[in-house]
Amino acid sequence: MVSPVQRPGQPARPDGGVQVIARAAEIMRLLRRSPGGLTQADLMEELGLARTTVHRILGALESAGFVTSGRSRGRFRLGPEIARLAEAARHTLILDLRPYLEELSRTLNETVDLSVLEHDQVLFIDQVVAPQRLRAVSAVGVMFPAYCCANGKALLARLPDERISELLPDPLPALTPSTITRRERMIAELAEVRADAVAFDREEHTVGISAVGSVVAGSPWGIAAISIPMPTQRFAGRESELAATLMEMTSRIEATFNVSPG
Repeated sequence: MVSPVQRPGQPARPDGGVQVIARAAEIMRLLRRSPGGLTQADLMEELGLARTTVHRILGALESAGFVTSGRSRGRFRLGPEIARLAEAARHTLILDLRPYLEELSRTLNETVDLSVLEHDQVLFIDQVVAPQRLRAVSAVGVMFPAYCCANGKALLARLPDERISELLPDPLPALTPSTITRRERMIAELAEVRADAVAFDREEHTVGISAVGSVVAGSPWGIAAISIPMPTQRFAGRESELAATLMEMTSRIEATFNVSPG
């Protein structure tokens, strides 16, 4: 039987199209981690590939709009097509997770937020507002510094420490008296978040508001965070209950969509 990627009479290609796709994906991952762009030589060194191979893949990616060199004098960056795909994936994410956010909000009678990481900021992309007279409400489209909110910490904890050090300044700006301002202490807390799979904000972004957050990771929509913010007077003493309820929901979501939490 002839392989669908192999024409009759042609010698078998051990790498085929799959390896090319894997290399192209790795190039885009490297560019994602380098907002200032990378040269062809940088990519050759990082990937350990020949110039002709990198040149060929970059040419195909640029033709499709996935990378661009533009006016960057030989430096390649992610192209506009990536943003279009990300927007489509984000729309799918919101549609898929909205029923779970609504159920979680009903269960706890609290506001529930959905957010993603944008560089060193957390972007709120959906929200279910609880019918409480005293409640915590941000807004869809608003961005918070990631280091001082529960959803942001949960998302940052998915990154390696080196990347966190690149993203966060030292000292960190204090938004409240409770804000963690030393980068070293923040990295230590994120290690705990990584181990526990849950993050807390105890009045670190806004005085009087606390929150718990956890991530839903992996395909088909990448990584997002679900968080439950509320006035501290309702949060105090409920941390364990809130964390357990939230983590049960994220586990359900990952099981439903066959997502690996790793």
